[in-house]
Amino acid sequence: MEFSLFFFSSDAERDAAERYRLLLDSARFADANGFTAIWLPERHFHRFGGLYPNPAILGAALAASTARLRIRAGSVVLPLHHPVRVAEDWSVIDNLSGGRVDVAFATGWNPDDFVLAPDNYAGRVETTRSGMQIVQRLWRGDQVRLGNGTGEERTIGLFPAPIQPTLPTWLTCSGGIERFQMAGAMGVNILTALLFQGTDELGEKLTAYRKARAEHGHDPDAGTVTLMLHTFLGTAEQHVRDTVEGPFTKYLADSIDLWRRGSEDLANLTPRHRSMVLAFAFERYYRSNTLFGTPRTVAPMVDRLRDVGVDEIACLIDFGVPDHEVLAGLEPLAALANRQEF
Repeated sequence: MEFSLFFFSSDAERDAAERYRLLLDSARFADANGFTAIWLPERHFHRFGGLYPNPAILGAALAASTARLRIRAGSVVLPLHHPVRVAEDWSVIDNLSGGRVDVAFATGWNPDDFVLAPDNYAGRVETTRSGMQIVQRLWRGDQVRLGNGTGEERTIGLFPAPIQPTLPTWLTCSGGIERFQMAGAMGVNILTALLFQGTDELGEKLTAYRKARAEHGHDPDAGTVTLMLHTFLGTAEQHVRDTVEGPFTKYLADSIDLWRRGSEDLANLTPRHRSMVLAFAFERYYRSNTLFGTPRTVAPMVDRLRDVGVDEIACLIDFGVPDHEVLAGLEPLAALANRQEF
């Protein structure tokens, strides 16, 4: 099992002098302690994730401050952007980092995000599929024909040329099985989470992913499956629970505020019902959908995920725990990642 760090802060309004310190400090730690990668999301117009409107900008900063860590977009919401621009931005980061760029692409789901590209919302799945193909072709050195400002077609290529000959690519799969099948058909990797699925259901979707790879001429045993999990490790179970319960419950409340934009049920929760839902959600996540605990207590979860086909755990660490606690928690996480005795 590989381990990486994932960022998706719920607090875009924290003190201005501190907003990105945890990201930079954690990246330096991960770079020096055997982690595989660091993931940077794309979020818009909400305090939940709002520190990260553009993963390319932060990716460029990390390219200059790390030496070996893979720098990953998790994810570029491709229907919000022109694919040529995406290829250009990440090719620059590939050059700055010495060839350490990977990109996950997502279709997007929140209609409000599409104020940036309102015409692309209805067809966002196909726009993602076709845009990924353009990015990959340009990255390989191919040229593509596109219309210019007067409607004439022009042949364009990618400058600067990237260092890597091909772009390691993920597709974000957070919903139904069809997105996993799409990733398999395209022969790309998977970025997913346990937000709307359990471990057994994930295993079934990964079986469909491998089958789709084989059916479309891709090696069914190739392809990396990355699972995002909220993570905080310590040396004592009770300390971990005491540390995460308040911040993670508030994090869940922020996420409900975001997700309820598309859900009549969540929008109509009473304050009492909302508190009950949050308490239930915390217990569910704590016991079965996170890496909260000590290296020893979470080891069975890691083994279970490996058994269903997960290759990498992307550890989401910035969900509201104080920064000094997060950084202290990276030490036992590194021990788990490096398979040290614990």
